Parts: sequence; structure tokens; C-alpha cells
Amino acid sequence: MTVTTRFAPSPTGTLHVGNIRTALHNWLLAKQGGGRFLLRIDDTDVARSREEHVIAIRADLAWLGLHPEREERQSARFAIYEAAFQRLVAAGRLYRCYETSQELDLKRKVLLGRGLPPIYDRSALALSEAEHAVKAASGEAPHWRFLLDHDEPIAWVDGIRGPQHFDPRQMSDPVVRRADGSWLYMLPSVIDDIEMGVTDVLRGEDHVSNTATQVQMFRALGAPVPRFAHEALLTGAEGKLSKRLGSLGVSELRESGIEPEALIALLARLGTSDPVDAALDAQDLAASFDLSRFGRAPARFDEAELARVNAAVIHRLPYARVTDRLPAGMGDAAWEAIRPNLNTLAEAAEWWRVVTGPVEAPAFDDETRASLDQAADVAAGLDWSGDPWAGLTGALKDLTGRKGKALFLPLRQALTGMDHGPDMKALLPLIGRDEAVRRLG
Repeated sequence: MTVTTRFAPSPTGTLHVGNIRTALHNWLLAKQGGGRFLLRIDDTDVARSREEHVIAIRADLAWLGLHPEREERQSARFAIYEAAFQRLVAAGRLYRCYETSQELDLKRKVLLGRGLPPIYDRSALALSEAEHAVKAASGEAPHWRFLLDHDEPIAWVDGIRGPQHFDPRQMSDPVVRRADGSWLYMLPSVIDDIEMGVTDVLRGEDHVSNTATQVQMFRALGAPVPRFAHEALLTGAEGKLSKRLGSLGVSELRESGIEPEALIALLARLGTSDPVDAALDAQDLAASFDLSRFGRAPARFDEAELARVNAAVIHRLPYARVTDRLPAGMGDAAWEAIRPNLNTLAEAAEWWRVVTGPVEAPAFDDETRASLDQAADVAAGLDWSGDPWAGLTGALKDLTGRKGKALFLPLRQALTGMDHGPDMKALLPLIGRDEAVRRLG
């Protein structure tokens, strides 16, 4: 059986890091098994769904390199849902209810007050067809619940959490369709998974109770139950889900200079004890992806760790991968010189300005100024076809007696206006003889 996973975002907003992690793990799981990764846009909530969010979701996945083999939109699949709905009605697995939200809330409070679980009492099952007819005649439309089979224990072996067991008698029959005919999440998701051939459902642990209900829905529709795995939700470095983390989106990460490879490298291993390796690309990560490596402890997302991984990724990027994102005139040699000093690619422009100038050097004391004048004379007469930095510093050491920091720091400051930066052996040839002589003199 071909492994088929899906990512099913609702286009009521843009993707945040938790969504991205779910999408990535489903992509990795599919590719690890040589299978298919599908995208399903859950846009049944017409009032809140926005087309600009659909466009943004596609763009974010493409930026990460997570290309689905198939895309579906729930809003285009209502006829499929209706057909399955009628099958379940005929089989006696869906029933009509009329309680208002206030009435249901009162029932829950009464049960809780008695120390009982707040489970729907199935009172609507006692209504006769005549009573339904009266309600219909008065314009009272029903909502529909799925009838859980109390004689069918619910169990599955979760890919992360291990054996799971639920007693259906301790669960409420879920509402699957509102009185206005619109759909809730539970049933359309099952119908889609069946029709799209989804074999593995990997999602957050907040869906575990949904899975318990959906297991019976798959069986009621005569379909095999997919393999389920529920991973721990993300928390911030401080140990809880911060508001910022809950809203941290792809666009914000991209604008802050995060490379897709860095985000993938970190999120692929988040939740495991495996080290984050910036050298691994998505295909390598897919080959080693293993659900058994994921624990049940909260997965901590640390922006500082992401920044460290991002720098490591940039330090490995070849010139050909970044040429169209670098300042005009910055070539391969400049990239090789500047790359080790970058945390984000945008910083390359700052270091390129050090090469192209102008730079502002600090004020030097008279003795240092005199040694820099000597440096200008030496630089003008050097053979720049070899290693001008070694030639310059070697000659100055002999002329001035300076060495170590006293020799190297003033040269760097005069040539770059900085106290630190790229290796001067690589940087000085980029600055060039004439400009170096001018800056030193």
C-alpha cells in the first residue's frame, strides 16, 4: 500500500510554526515511505475562509519545498459529503436533534453538578416521526449527530503514543452537521481521507479524542481505518505556548532572514532527542524520519536555536544558490570571504559595503597613524597577485616591530572601519590595491 499523508489547513489565517511542523512531518512521512503528500484546504467555514489565505498557504509550502502531489478543497466536495451523509442516515448512524446551545449548556451543568461526565443524553433518539414532523412544520430545523456504537470498543496503536483505548459510553455523540446544513470538521474529514486514499494521519495530540470518534466513522462507512499518530504540541523555550509562538508565521520568519533549509532542519527533529543537523537536506531528513523517535513530552521551539541553525545553513550555501539575492557586483570570491560572518543573507550587503566603501575608520594616535602611513607605502609596492595580506603584515612587522593585536587591529580598522569581520587574507584582495592604499594613507 502506497503511503499517503495529507496536510489539511483551514484558510482562516496564515500558517504558523505549529502548522508548518505538521505539514513537514507529513511530507517527511510520505517521502520516507516513497509515497504521496496531499494538500486539503478545509474551507467549509465559508464565513471565515479567505482566498488570500489559500494563496499564502500554497506559497509558504512552495517556499519550504513541500510540494503536494494533489490538492483538494472541501468547498468543492459537498456532493461527496451529501452522498455519504445519506448512507449513514439510512444505516441509522446519524440522528436529528433540536436542543439549543443554551439547553445543552444547562444539561452539562446539571450533570457536572451531580459529579457525572457531561455526555449528551441522546434524548433526541426518543422523538417519534410525528414529533419530527411537527418541528419541521413549525420551521425548526435539526442538527445531526453521529450515533456512536457503545458495543464497539475504540482502540488503535498510535504511531507515537502507543496503544490507545476509549470507551464510547463515556463520549458524547458528536454533532456533524448544523441546522443550516453546514458541516463541522469531523465527518467531512473522514470522507475525504477515504476518497483521497489517505493511509496515515499524523497530527497534533489535541486531536486524539477526535480520532476516537472518527475510528467509528471510518468503520460505519465500510472503510479501512488509517494509521494514526499524534505528536506533542509545540511550546516556547519558556515551557509554554506563547502568544508569539502561536502566531509566528512563515512570512515573518522569511522576512527576518530565516532560510527554509534552517526551518526544515529544526522542525524535522523537534520532539526527538536527535541532534539538529544543518547539513541534512529535506531528502536526507525524510530517509531518516522515524515516528518512534518522537516522545510525548512537549516539543520546545527556541527561536535562538533556529537562529543558530540558520547561520550554520548559510555558512554552507554555495554561491550558485544565493547569487540572485546578493548585492550587485558581489562575486563568488566575495561570497566565500563574507559567508562565514553571516547570520542572515541580508547581512551580506553590509559586509559588501565594507569592500566597496566608503568606510569610516576611528581616530588613531600619532604612532599608529605613522605606522599606517608606512602600511600605505608598503601596500602600493606589493605584488597583489599572491597573498597581499601576508606580504603587508610581514613587511610592517619588520619595519615597525609591531606584532599581534597592535599590528593587525589598526590595519583592520583602517581598511574596513570595523574591529572584527571576515578573514583579511580573503577580504584585502577584494578591496584592491588602489582603495587599500587610499584607506591606509
